[in-house]
Amino acid sequence: MCRWAAYLGRPIYLEDIVSRPGHSLVRQSHGATRCATSVNADGFGLAWYGDREEPGLYRDVMPAWSDPNLRSLTATVKSHLFMAHVRASTGTATSRNNCHPFAVGRWCFMHNGQFGGYDSWRRSAELLIPDDAYGHRKGATDSEALFLCALGEGLAQEPGGALARATARFEALARQRGTAPHVRLTCAFSDGVRLYAARYATDDQAPTLYYRWSETRHGWAVVSEPLESDELDWSEVPPGSLCIFEGESVTIAPFVVVSDRLAA
Repeated sequence: MCRWAAYLGRPIYLEDIVSRPGHSLVRQSHGATRCATSVNADGFGLAWYGDREEPGLYRDVMPAWSDPNLRSLTATVKSHLFMAHVRASTGTATSRNNCHPFAVGRWCFMHNGQFGGYDSWRRSAELLIPDDAYGHRKGATDSEALFLCALGEGLAQEPGGALARATARFEALARQRGTAPHVRLTCAFSDGVRLYAARYATDDQAPTLYYRWSETRHGWAVVSEPLESDELDWSEVPPGSLCIFEGESVTIAPFVVVSDRLAA
């Protein structure tokens, strides 16, 4: 599975999350400790918000630890809200279009996890993407398809509910035509103002997810794995939860997926 990290708060250099901490995302890409896949070498990506509404994107297929452009970019770009992802493919090709985060308009999205037997019902998943969003389909991952389906479910109007409805549709397909585990998911998404994160699984093996407020940075870090071994104040997100980060506050609500929702 993949590893990811997100930040919301006072503008900081991207490297303060991505590469400088003792267990930064770059370090996790070749030494994850709370993941079945310890190496995440199938590409990486960044999305960051600046003065414009739409996020900037940088994605490539190289391992995160071996790209000097990534280190240069993260050392010189500051942002108040950014997301970073290192990928371990669950079956789709290693290509730039399959690297997270994905962006449409002001929204960006990244995901860690799997939908059981996705290859057997991938075509049906594509049909869940509305026509006005399908033009943004560039890759072949279940993650991008879930994001575009959630846009069609009303992500802009009801972010948490839209993601839950899209997840329910994918879960229904996995139960009908796929394999167990049907869903394992953590994801982060943003409109450039708020940061959302969800953790959910149909078994007891939901991917790990933590968050922490830093008085030094004056911001929130939301991560697959804690960034420093000596920081003991990381909070684990409970399975079946949706987190909404805005300003200095966080709201944690149930992430309710109606599993008998029809797939189409």
